[in-house]
Amino acid sequence: MGAWDPGPANRLQPAGTSRLFPRTSHRNSYGLVNPFPGAILRANSDMRVALKPPGVTAVKLTQQQIDDFNREGWLFLPELFKPEEVAVLAREAESIYDTKRPEVWREKSGAPRTAFAAHLYNEAFRILGAHPRMIEPVEQIFGEKVYMHQFKINAKSAFTGDVWQWHQDYGTWKRDDGMLLPRAMNIAIFLDEVMPINGPLMLVPKSQHAGDLKASHDLQTTSYPLWTLDEETVTRLVKEGGIVAPTGKPGGLLMFHGNLVHGSAGNITPYPRKIVYLTLNAVSNYIRTPTRPEYIAHRDFAPIQTVDDDALLRLARAQRQAAE
Repeated sequence: MGAWDPGPANRLQPAGTSRLFPRTSHRNSYGLVNPFPGAILRANSDMRVALKPPGVTAVKLTQQQIDDFNREGWLFLPELFKPEEVAVLAREAESIYDTKRPEVWREKSGAPRTAFAAHLYNEAFRILGAHPRMIEPVEQIFGEKVYMHQFKINAKSAFTGDVWQWHQDYGTWKRDDGMLLPRAMNIAIFLDEVMPINGPLMLVPKSQHAGDLKASHDLQTTSYPLWTLDEETVTRLVKEGGIVAPTGKPGGLLMFHGNLVHGSAGNITPYPRKIVYLTLNAVSNYIRTPTRPEYIAHRDFAPIQTVDDDALLRLARAQRQAAE
């Protein structure tokens, strides 16, 4: 099926988003991503893909990007981290999955599902958890300092990565952690290439405007308990906003609203899909009544002090030199 071309003025590059279910007004328009080298993205003009000038590392969102985020509920910055930076994170993630730590949760099959709180016991992820490229965009949106509510490395392993049911993150943060308001959000970095075929995160644009939705506590579907949405609710929201699936090379950065409805299918391909999620909460919105372990819902509400922008790159190069 040929991809829809919105014309030169609306083309986005590099490749960043696959629209799986177009908006009602674009039922016959598809923005498909070829995940392979040399791909050219033909995307719908309303996709929230922000472009970063070559060589620029500091992140300051434009007013247009902030407006887009507030309207659509998500923003994607392709290849914000250099391959050298991502490589050290990917190696460390695999090492963590091989451990028997209680923070490493596994699928029913035994494959790794997620690893919590790696920023507290791993130097590379400690740096990532205080990296200005991760922290400053969220502080810009919230207009105040943030602290780390949760840190996790989701595996979505090759062949065995299980689903994440349709849900809102704030629903869990409110019910399980006593978070007052949806003034927290996930900001994520791709550690593997995320393709339309290996279980990309699927987002329902504008669904954050529906507010905190009724949810049921699903303790059976996967090894991870989750407050999930019913099919009728998801169908209604998808008819209004469609579904998008941000895809791209390792190093891409995705941020989305705490009430944005999202989920992902299982991964039956040979291609793993590791993504690191930092859940950053406004300091004024600290959790009041946490019920989950501290390594899942952190109790340190101190504002994050960012590291130097090149801190991760320096670590990567130091490790490489030590190995030579």
